[in-house]
Amino acid sequence: MKCPKCQYISFDSGDRCRNCGYEFSLAAEASAGDGPSQDLPIKNDRDTDGPLGDFSLNTPSLPFKPHTDKPEAPLVTPGATPRAPLAVRRPAPAVPRPKPKKESVAAEPLLDLEAADPLAASAFPSERETAQPTAEPSAQMATPDHLPVAASALARIAGGVVDFALIGGIDLLVIYFTLRICDLTFGEVMTLPLAPLLSFFLLLNGGYLSAFVAAGGQTIGKMAAGTRVIPAAPETSLHGRVSFGQSVVRAGGYLVSALPAGLGFLPALAGERRALHDRLADTRVVKA
Repeated sequence: MKCPKCQYISFDSGDRCRNCGYEFSLAAEASAGDGPSQDLPIKNDRDTDGPLGDFSLNTPSLPFKPHTDKPEAPLVTPGATPRAPLAVRRPAPAVPRPKPKKESVAAEPLLDLEAADPLAASAFPSERETAQPTAEPSAQMATPDHLPVAASALARIAGGVVDFALIGGIDLLVIYFTLRICDLTFGEVMTLPLAPLLSFFLLLNGGYLSAFVAAGGQTIGKMAAGTRVIPAAPETSLHGRVSFGQSVVRAGGYLVSALPAGLGFLPALAGERRALHDRLADTRVVKA
């Protein structure tokens, strides 16, 4: 049954549409008042229309007429010979290749055979020029005009006093702490073993004097006094510095200068101002 309102089709009987709830009785009243029903009749077995006729395959009915009178001509005639594609019809334009330029070869210079002979004597330095070697810096320093100025006696005394005070203070500190460790007083200092103590002082004081002189030619006292130790012949040393062997000999020479009542220090006050330890180590004390 088909609902006249929502067009819903159902196969069960009822007074109301299952889809929209429309009552079929209202539709029957409306159809009775308007006229015949608008539903199409359903074909049944009593109708005698017969089967449908077959189409004729021999004489087809064309919806259009051929454009030619020849019966054997095709119904659809293609056009003329198809044209080539656009890419084939329009070939790429030929780009002219640039011609290689001929490089101009520069003409080789001609030899001037009439020029001066390269083996002439003027092409080489003369014997006088070759016979004058350049003076080396070490040789210049060795001349008397280039020798450093010797340090004054006052500067040497001032540097020695500073070094003696520094070394003496370090030795006193060593003795003090040694006595404290051994729980002794200064009056009992002679009870300490002298051989190890003196050996330690020789190594300590000699290392101070030799290490500073070998490193830069100056101890702390000489730095304060503005003096420096150099070799007596600077041209025989490397960069004008005192070697480590010379510094060790000079440090040991202090004992030789001090043993005869300090007479070995007197030559540093006059003349070449070279003390006995300076002559033993072949050194000089000059202004820094």
